[in-house]
Parts: sequence; C-alpha cells; structure tokens
Amino acid sequence: MRLSVTHRTAYSYGDPVTTSHHEARLAPREGETQRTVAHELDITPTPEARRRRFDYFGNRTVHFSLSEPHRALTVVARSIVELRPTLTPDLRASPAWESVRDRLKADRRRDVLDAYAMTFDSPYVAAAAELLAFSERFFERGRPLLEAVQQLVATIHGEFTYDPRATDLATPILEVLRQRRGVCQDFAHLAIGCLRSRGLAARYVSGYLLTRPPPGKTKLIGADASHAWFATFIPEFGWVDYDPTNNVMPAGEHVTIAHGRDFGDVTPIRGVILGGGHHQLSVAVDVDALDEGASADRVFARDRDRE
Repeated sequence: MRLSVTHRTAYSYGDPVTTSHHEARLAPREGETQRTVAHELDITPTPEARRRRFDYFGNRTVHFSLSEPHRALTVVARSIVELRPTLTPDLRASPAWESVRDRLKADRRRDVLDAYAMTFDSPYVAAAAELLAFSERFFERGRPLLEAVQQLVATIHGEFTYDPRATDLATPILEVLRQRRGVCQDFAHLAIGCLRSRGLAARYVSGYLLTRPPPGKTKLIGADASHAWFATFIPEFGWVDYDPTNNVMPAGEHVTIAHGRDFGDVTPIRGVILGGGHHQLSVAVDVDALDEGASADRVFARDRDRE
C-alpha cells in the first residue's frame, strides 16, 4: 500500500520574532516494512540556514534557522510512503518474559545493547511500583513475552477512555493510570512504563495512521492527526510494534516517523525563539491511500492546492 502524508504546522506570533532556531522530525524512517518514495519539506519564511542529519536514534532530522524578523512560521512536510506486509509473530512461541529480561542484561551484541538502553527511565517515563502492580496480572511466571504484552495492550484499550481533554504533555503517567483516561501518547507511555518496570525494553514510536471516514461520509481535510504507539524487543527477532489506542499490531496502515525513549525524543518540531510574545499554533494532518501508479509531483501539487 502507498500512503500520502501532509503535515502542516503554522505558528502565528503577536510580536516579531527576530531570531529562531528549530529542529524538525517529519521525514519517514526507512525499514524492512516501509520505504519513502518521496519527501519534501517547505518552510516559510525561507530559512537562512538548513542542515540535515540523523539523530542519536537514527531519526531523520532537519535543523533550520531564521534571522530576519517574522510574525509567522509555516512548516509543511509532504511524504509518499510505501508500506510492505509485516510479519506477524506467533505470540505463544515467543520466549518467556523473564528470559528476555535476563538476556537484555547479559547479552552484549550491538542490537541487544541498543535495546537494553530502552529499559531505563526517561524524562516522560519512569518505572514505579504502581506500574509494576498494574502489570502483575499480565506477566505471570514463564508466560511468553508477546502474549503478555498483547493482554496489556488489550486491557489499556478496553479499560481506558480516549479523551483529548483529560491530559496534556505535562500529565504524569501515574495520573493517566489513576484516572484511566488519555490519548495515544499517554497510552504508549503507560505501556512503556509497565514494561520497563519489569526490566524489559520498550521504545516510543511516532507517526501517522490511515483513518477512514464512516460509510457515506466524506473525509475532512486536515482531520487526521499524528499518532503514537510503542514497540518491545526480543533478541533474535527484533522490535515488535503494538498500538494500544486501537488494540492492534501495526501492519500496513501505520507510517513510522521516529523512535525514541519517549515523546521528548521524537517531537515533530521544537525550537528556540527570540521575541514573538504570545503565539498561536495550528496543526493539520492528512493521510490518504494512493493508487500504485500515482506520481509524487501530482500528489504534492494536489496537496498544495488543498492547503
């Protein structure tokens, strides 16, 4: 399947911004199940400096700076991504969760060491006794890891309410656990915290999800949103993704943008500005399925006309 993604971010400032420095993580990652067919990043006003690099986690990152006074900043990322079939692992055949925990501590292969770094606390996710207690019923002694994680995900989906008004970026995961409400970012952080509390590796994944309107309804322009889920690691197999918001293992309709310890490592756009006063932020995202032969030029031109 091919998907087009348009992510538009617009800042409006009450006072002129005289200088600003930003970094953006808006380009899709490359991987076995995902290939970027085309990508472009439009920034208005045009930056005086612009530099591409890969960050510590291998995410494609763009740094840009503006030194001319401006009252608005618009960043539009357009991508076409080809998604390939995902191998669905046998949950019952996965090793016991305790053996995976012990391997992470002892194995010194590069991929396992990289995963071991995801067992430790991070700014948004810290191990806690409450998380250990909440996950107790899933991680019985000797239980296959992926089977336990699948039940954890199903429980978050079934017992927690998706409520955009219940939390913000500063809401601790223990508060999410207490009130049983939140958004995709909260549910990913909660699952990661449960796994790390047991010495298991878990990483945060940011991206997009193809959403489909109800039958007979027209999809609204800009109605989609960024999405978040998580992945856990098994030596000899690799990372396995789970989406607790939708109770699915991503397979064909999730576009991966970035990996990290938590949301702070994968923020789409962050920056430092001089001036600006009060500002307003608006974000609009569109994710659409494409015909196999659709050209990038025509798709990007269509998206520009819709903005």
